[in-house]
Amino acid sequence: MRVVFVERTGGPERLVCEAEVVFEAEAGPLAGMRLVGFSLWRSADGEVFVSVPARSYDAGGERRFFDLLRPIEGQPANAKRAKAWILEQYEAAAGAAA
Repeated sequence: MRVVFVERTGGPERLVCEAEVVFEAEAGPLAGMRLVGFSLWRSADGEVFVSVPARSYDAGGERRFFDLLRPIEGQPANAKRAKAWILEQYEAAAGAAA
């Protein structure tokens, strides 16, 4: 499994890039697939953070979001760990490009 970073021109001002999680050949039924929708953003302070794919819905006239990256019930895994991994991969790729 690896992360591919996709630069978008003409996007929102603070969008750094988009990220795709690519499942390599040895990943079983997900082999050859990619999960898209991750984005890296720059905060007003200059810090880079990761957002995960989400679906918006209306609840009582209020717009809410349902994150599509969710832990399995009863498992210690969480989205913070996945976001940190994507950010580490971005920093390594940015360091290699410099």
